[in-house]
Amino acid sequence: MTGTIETSRLTLRPMTAADADFLFDLFGRPEVARWSRQGIPMVNRDEAVARIAGQPERIGDHPAAGIFLVSAGEVPVGTVVLVPIPSSAGLDRDDMEIGWHFHPDVWGSGYATEAAQALVGRAFAAGIPELYAVTDPDNAPSQAVCRRLGMTDLGLRADWYDCELQAFRLDHPRRTSSRVC
Repeated sequence: MTGTIETSRLTLRPMTAADADFLFDLFGRPEVARWSRQGIPMVNRDEAVARIAGQPERIGDHPAAGIFLVSAGEVPVGTVVLVPIPSSAGLDRDDMEIGWHFHPDVWGSGYATEAAQALVGRAFAAGIPELYAVTDPDNAPSQAVCRRLGMTDLGLRADWYDCELQAFRLDHPRRTSSRVC
């Protein structure tokens, strides 16, 4: 699959070391970092450099997977991920996660939904049967994005990341249409 994805307003491309300043700015903000897996703001640029360097391991080997910088024109506005989601201890799951973090200056612009829709298309074109999104139970804005994507609310689940999260699932359209009730 190609690395870059274009939508009507956005460009999604794999992150590079040159994106460390933006990543540090984004995850150095408490209002963004609180919803991240780490939960606390980055305190120096080296953390962003290390996170970018660790992305190949996080992405895994599925050809559709990736961690992408999202830009509106030439301006970076956020990140989106399509990655394997780590199962909680004692569970043997093999699921793919879709997720997003955007700069507060663009919250409410529809960019998260637009970028996530592009990743949904990428995932389903590559044959991924279903996608999961997990959010902090208090993260109503991300949960609203999940609903706009047509994801099913699974309620609070502890299947991933060894903690209880609000979980959502989106089935591949062919999988849904072939289900027998």
